[in-house]
Amino acid sequence: MLEIRDTIYAFSKDAKPVARIKSGDTVKFFTEDCFGGQIKSEDKLVGAIDWNNVNPATGPVYVEGAEPGDVLVVDILSIDVKPQGIGCTIPGASIFDGETEIRTKVLEVKDGYVHYNDIKWPANPMIGVIGCAPAGDDVVSGMAGNHGGNMDSKVITRGAKVYLPVRVQGGLLALGDLHASMADGEMIGAGVEIAGEVVVTVSLIKDFELNWPVTETDDYFYVNTTAPSYDEATEAGYREIHRLLMNAYGWDFTDTAIYMSLQGELCANQTVLMSSWGYNIRVGTPKVSSKKRIIG
Repeated sequence: MLEIRDTIYAFSKDAKPVARIKSGDTVKFFTEDCFGGQIKSEDKLVGAIDWNNVNPATGPVYVEGAEPGDVLVVDILSIDVKPQGIGCTIPGASIFDGETEIRTKVLEVKDGYVHYNDIKWPANPMIGVIGCAPAGDDVVSGMAGNHGGNMDSKVITRGAKVYLPVRVQGGLLALGDLHASMADGEMIGAGVEIAGEVVVTVSLIKDFELNWPVTETDDYFYVNTTAPSYDEATEAGYREIHRLLMNAYGWDFTDTAIYMSLQGELCANQTVLMSSWGYNIRVGTPKVSSKKRIIG
């Protein structure tokens, strides 16, 4: 199995691929935590780290045959995280800014559980950053967009498939920013930030219109969108899943809109208040076995 360890800090059409693969290949990505391993103990605070070296993404990988207008399918086979993660407050990130102390918590991840103070809960290892290169300007890996990036969706976990629009030749896939656990919204700016290893199989869908990344779980398809405001992100998500449903189900505009109000989900991936980060949301529609799949 091909193993990838090199990292980038921005998704870029000019990035040099660290490996080339074919559709159907399986790859292992070794990832550092979002702080680049700079925080190892509770006496190290986020204010003391180098913010130019955060959110490293492992890659990029060139997928042979991937062209603009295609879709890259990333089938997540496994996510294995290290036994120690970090939780912390990030100044300027939450509604509690100015009320909370700047604090680092070292968190044990053991036997499938995250341990916090005197409680524990089941770990849900997930990928925070995953995407392809944009066709235009570089996008730092801490940001999200229609290329993917720092979507911070907790449903991007083992067993899920991520569908990424291809904007440049080869796609240039990279991923990182694992969490052992993260709440919807990532309210204070961090989940259980942790290093680990991800094994994926990468394949291609040729010539399929996809404006935003889609995540497929056992029961749902989710469109992931990002915008400067919550309202803009929500509208973009609703419009994209509406378009996909119309194309797959053959319903007219109004019937599709009515259905979306009867079944589905709207969830906040990330609501961090730092204006440059934007608002990341996911709009979901349940899978219906009797109907054509909206993608894949």
